[in-house]
Amino acid sequence: MNNPTYRARRGRHRRRWTVAGLLVGVPAIVVPYLLFAQEQSQTAMVNGSAHDQQTSERSGKVLDANGSSTADDTRIQQRKLVKSAQPKTAGSGPYRWKNAQVVGGGYVTGLVFNPREKGLLYARTDMGGAYRWNARTEKWIPLTDWLGEKDWNLLGIDSVATDPVDPKRLYLASGTYTNEWAGNGALLRSTDRGRTFKRTNLPFKLGANEDGRGAGERLVINPADNGTLLLGTRKNGLWRSTDHGVKWRQVSSFPVKDGASSGAGISFVTYGKAGSKTIYVGVGDSSTSLYRSIDSGRTWQAVAGQPTGQMPHHGVVSGDGSLYLSYSNSTGSMDATAGSVWKYTPKGGAWKNISPSQGSYGFSGLAVDPRKPSTVMVTTLDRWWPEDEIYRSTDGGAHWKALADKSKRNASGAPYVGTGTGHWMTALAIDPFNSGHVLYGTGSGIWRSKDANATDSGGTSHWRVGARGLEETAVLDAIAPPGGATVISSMGDLGGFRYGTSGSLAKVPAGRLKNPMMITSTDIDFAQSKPSVMVRVGRGAEQDGAYSTDGGSSWKGFKSEPVGSADSGQVALSADGSAIVWTEEGQDPYRSTDKGASWSKVSGLGNGAVVVADRSSARTFYSLSGGTLHASTDGGATFTARATNLPSGRLTAVPGIAGDLWIAGGDKGLLHSTDGGLNFTTLKSVQSASALGFGKAKPGTGYQALYLIGTVKDATGVFRSTDKGATWLRVNDKAHQWGAIGAVGVITGDPDTYGRVYIGTNGRGLQYGDPS
Repeated sequence: MNNPTYRARRGRHRRRWTVAGLLVGVPAIVVPYLLFAQEQSQTAMVNGSAHDQQTSERSGKVLDANGSSTADDTRIQQRKLVKSAQPKTAGSGPYRWKNAQVVGGGYVTGLVFNPREKGLLYARTDMGGAYRWNARTEKWIPLTDWLGEKDWNLLGIDSVATDPVDPKRLYLASGTYTNEWAGNGALLRSTDRGRTFKRTNLPFKLGANEDGRGAGERLVINPADNGTLLLGTRKNGLWRSTDHGVKWRQVSSFPVKDGASSGAGISFVTYGKAGSKTIYVGVGDSSTSLYRSIDSGRTWQAVAGQPTGQMPHHGVVSGDGSLYLSYSNSTGSMDATAGSVWKYTPKGGAWKNISPSQGSYGFSGLAVDPRKPSTVMVTTLDRWWPEDEIYRSTDGGAHWKALADKSKRNASGAPYVGTGTGHWMTALAIDPFNSGHVLYGTGSGIWRSKDANATDSGGTSHWRVGARGLEETAVLDAIAPPGGATVISSMGDLGGFRYGTSGSLAKVPAGRLKNPMMITSTDIDFAQSKPSVMVRVGRGAEQDGAYSTDGGSSWKGFKSEPVGSADSGQVALSADGSAIVWTEEGQDPYRSTDKGASWSKVSGLGNGAVVVADRSSARTFYSLSGGTLHASTDGGATFTARATNLPSGRLTAVPGIAGDLWIAGGDKGLLHSTDGGLNFTTLKSVQSASALGFGKAKPGTGYQALYLIGTVKDATGVFRSTDKGATWLRVNDKAHQWGAIGAVGVITGDPDTYGRVYIGTNGRGLQYGDPS
């Protein structure tokens, strides 16, 4: 994901929870909350159970399947389409789930066509799972939303392999980080094109959101024996399976068994020309980076005469047996300053530098037309000016044409990306059944052309955003103000989007929140009694904070900031919009009563204290800090302690009722106060509570509907209560879990539509659910 490390929390609950670092080159951070959930097996010989439901895109129903054994090679028996139902132990309630549209938004690291079945295409992302292309609807279908909280690390897809012999078979090498705190990777294997999966736990980690994630593919199937797979790893050398990915063993003869000099290990694995016993493996090492076996992997040698000083990103074998390679002087994706493109001819062992250009940038994306072995395409990497380029050759790299100026580009499918070529163009694929159909991935989605070969005869190629259905954004906050915009998001990388009406959720917004247009918006709030008044904070713009008086349609940056060297953090707005309390990252809270023109330090709270506004009383604010509930009755100027010995957690205030507070206290459960935090009671109905939000009351009741991310009667998921938490109804299902939503902690009901709930994810955008 093209996102920085961020502090994630739901708008009205203000405890900070840190989610793993996302931007390449930025250190990843995680808290114990995430660690407890990541328990991977240390043996590759054990296969976990498959998820047992799959939602039909057309009907909204769920494919029910039996089989929950954890034994090796467990079979999943498909039964029928039924309405989604959950175990009675946790209540049952079918919901339809959709993405609030952004289209793209994150780093698409790989695109892989199946060479046997027309239209079968897969995309992988660095932290948002895998997708399959629907050629009929021209839309991407998510395949990994079934991965839940404890398996959040598997939503990063390090490599994809689609079987060239049996197109129904799909394999995903899953694992987001190789850090000590991250769990081991897993090989997810499917025999129905990703509708269901079986799982093999791997005895090592994978790094789908680390340096070098745009290289590949690292996972490959032997076309002469499709039961044999090879997997190149970041830290543990080369591995082989001979039983369709069920069991794995290290290839002991392969010479590189660690991360190599770059730390990124193996960058690609590919088989040679059909009928040969040749295998090539690229390695992130600037001195010896290409190895070859001519005996099906029994022995290996460094290829003689290979380039040095740079590292290969991709290696593609053409139909005539030539090996094309793209090189950069870094593993990528954001610091390449040199690169080259080479062609290796095995017969005679000749190497030729066929680079289409030279400059302070690298090369990465690489594709060869399966129908025309001499047609090659390659992309630059980190050519920041004037922009990255796509080159195309029809004579094996002897001559090249640049496509950027020879193309027309239509960004209407995702206007925020603009009409430039994009950045981080490491994924590139040519349709094996249609030479003109080409796609490439960027840090913000996918571009697609149906006539990329038009330039071969001097014509103009046409490109459109090709990421419809693929939603890879990290949501840091979301608000749903009553009577105004349906929902407004705060996001990493993109800042956030406003959805003005309920119908607009299904449409791509015209643009990001702007004036200022923050790269990352970490928090947003609105005034409960004047919901058209809003504030948001973040970083990456001229101002790190802004306010709106027209429901988020337009914004004005704060004229000053509490601490000039700080940014981001959390912000609270009083119920009448008269006072702002902003805790910048790593700072004490400050208060403004003039829309950010000036600031004064808050008294009674310490560094990093997160503040919440009472949703009814304009002069009242609260803060849960160090196990103590603090309150202010003078507009946030001073705070005094009230209840003590409370658990850490996310504090929220109920709209319309002064002093009505809730704490989602993790494994301490859900706590409630009706007296402004003087006293709290713990609900017996909830085992654990990660986040709580509020929505329109059920008709006939007078209290807000509660929406919980947590555990009820041993079931972990998303729940709704219409009786103040006495009983709960689970509203998500096993097919819709979206990884670490509890750690992200973004959840809110809709104040105008009973039953609707919004959930923020770390890599699958803003989800919204309605009763089906």
